[in-house]
Amino acid sequence: MTASSSQFPTRQVWYLTGSQGLYGAETLRQVADQSGQIAATLAAGLPVELVVKPVLTDASAIHRVMLEANADDSCIGVIAWMHTFSPAKMWIAGLDALRKPLLHLHTQSNVRLPWATIDMDFMNLNQAAHGDREFGYIQSRLGVARKTVAGHVSDPVTIARVAGWVRSAVGRAELRTLKLARFGDNMRDVAVTEGDKVEAQLRFGVSVNTYGVNDLVEVVDAASDSAVSELVKEYEDRYRVAAELRQGGERHESLRYAARIELGLRSFLGEGGFGAFTTNFEDLGGLRQLPGLAVQRLMADGYGFGGEGDWKTSALLRTLKSMTVGLPGGTSFMEDYTYDLTPGQELILGAHMLEVCPTIAVDTPSVEIHPLGIGGREDPVRMVFDAAPGPAIVVGLADLGDRFRLVANEIDTVAPPEPLPELPVARAVWRPRPDLRTSTESWLTAGGPHHTVYSSAVGAEELADLAEMTGTELALVDADTTTRRLTRELRWNQAYYRLAQGF
Repeated sequence: MTASSSQFPTRQVWYLTGSQGLYGAETLRQVADQSGQIAATLAAGLPVELVVKPVLTDASAIHRVMLEANADDSCIGVIAWMHTFSPAKMWIAGLDALRKPLLHLHTQSNVRLPWATIDMDFMNLNQAAHGDREFGYIQSRLGVARKTVAGHVSDPVTIARVAGWVRSAVGRAELRTLKLARFGDNMRDVAVTEGDKVEAQLRFGVSVNTYGVNDLVEVVDAASDSAVSELVKEYEDRYRVAAELRQGGERHESLRYAARIELGLRSFLGEGGFGAFTTNFEDLGGLRQLPGLAVQRLMADGYGFGGEGDWKTSALLRTLKSMTVGLPGGTSFMEDYTYDLTPGQELILGAHMLEVCPTIAVDTPSVEIHPLGIGGREDPVRMVFDAAPGPAIVVGLADLGDRFRLVANEIDTVAPPEPLPELPVARAVWRPRPDLRTSTESWLTAGGPHHTVYSSAVGAEELADLAEMTGTELALVDADTTTRRLTRELRWNQAYYRLAQGF
C-alpha cells in the first residue's frame, strides 16, 4: 500500500498492474518492483491514498479485484497499467463487472532507453507500449467508459492530469451519496429549476427531498442567545462589518438574526446528514430575513446551494466543492445577470440576490444590510465583495427530459471597469471565451440554465472527466468554439444519447 499526503482521508484509488504468468517468477518480481516505483512517484502527487494491488496475471484475480473495488466504499476509482503484455481476454469479465471509474495509465518504468544495452530480456520486461494497446483494444471492444493518460509519471503534466481525474472521482463519489434538503418548493412558473428527481437519483445518486420552511424556523428560533453572540463576534473579527450592524449599532439585531439563521441551518443540515440545500424567496414561512450571510458562509464550508429551489445547481455546487478541497481558487453559486455590450469590451456581470460564496472574493468581504425588493421580509444581511480576477469556468446542469446536460463556458474574470457603489451584493465580472456573442449564442442553443456554478479552482478537463464518469452530456464553450460547430455537436450528441438508451 502506497499513501500520498491525502486531502481526502476516507478516499482511495486502487492501482492495478497487468502482466501474465508466461514470463516466469523472476520477471514478475521485477514487474512488481518497477510497478511499486511508478506507484510511489504517482502517489506523491495525488490528493487521495493510492492502494497498490498485487500484479494481476489471470482472469480470476482480475475479476475478483474488480468486484472488491465495487464493494469497497472507500475505493472511488481504479488506475490500470499494463507493464508487460497482458492478454486482454483475461480482462473481459473484470472490466465488464467494474462499476467504479477507470483510468488507463499509459506509461513505462524508464524515461530514456538504454540503447547500448537493450536486449530481448529488456524488451520482454518493458513493453507497456505493446501491452497497453492490447488493453486499450479490449476496453473499446467492451465499450468501457474510461480516461486514458499517456506519459511518464515523472512528468508534472502526467501527474496533474491523473490528479484531476482523481478529483473528478471524488466528486462522483460525493454525488453518489449526497442528501439534499429543499426548504420549500422552487420558484413558481420557472422551468429550468424543475427536473426529474427520481432520474437524478438513478443517474447520479443524489437524494432530493423537501422540508417545510417552518421545520427550519423551529431550529432557527431555538438557537441560544449565547451561541448567537459567539457567532456575531466571529463575524466582527473575520469580516469588515458595517458600523450599523456592530454591537451598539442601530441594526445590530438584524446581524444577530442572521447569525440565528446560520446556527439553525447548520444544526438542521448537520443532524440530517445533508451536504446541500435550497431556499426560495417566495416561500420563507416564519423566517424574518431571506437567508443571505448564512448561505454564503455555508457555501464557504463546502455546502451546495441553489436559489429559488434549484436543487440541480445545489447538487452540482456540492460536487465541485468536494472536488476542489485544498486547491487555490474558489467555487460559488452564480447567475448571469446583465451585460456590458460596449463594442470590443463586452462583459458579463454575474451575481445573485445575496448568495455568492466568499471563496471567490478578491479581498476581505464587507458585511452589510440593505433593502431587498422581493421576498416581503426584513432587510437581509449579506457579504459584499468582488470576485478575484483570473481564469475560471461557469457550468450549469439542465434536465432535457431524456438526459441531463452539463453546459460549461471557460471565462476570464476581470475587475469591474468602474466602481459599483449602488450594487450592494457579491458579484463577478467576466469576459467569456471566445467572445460574448459566440458564448451567449452557444449557451442559449445548448439550453444552459441561468443558475450556474462558478469556479476558479476546477477546469474543463475535470468537468469532462466527471461527465464521463456519470454518463452525462457535456457541451463546452471555450476559445475554439463556433456556434455552428457547437450546434452540430449538440445534434450528434442528441442522436448518440437516444441511441445509447436502446443498447
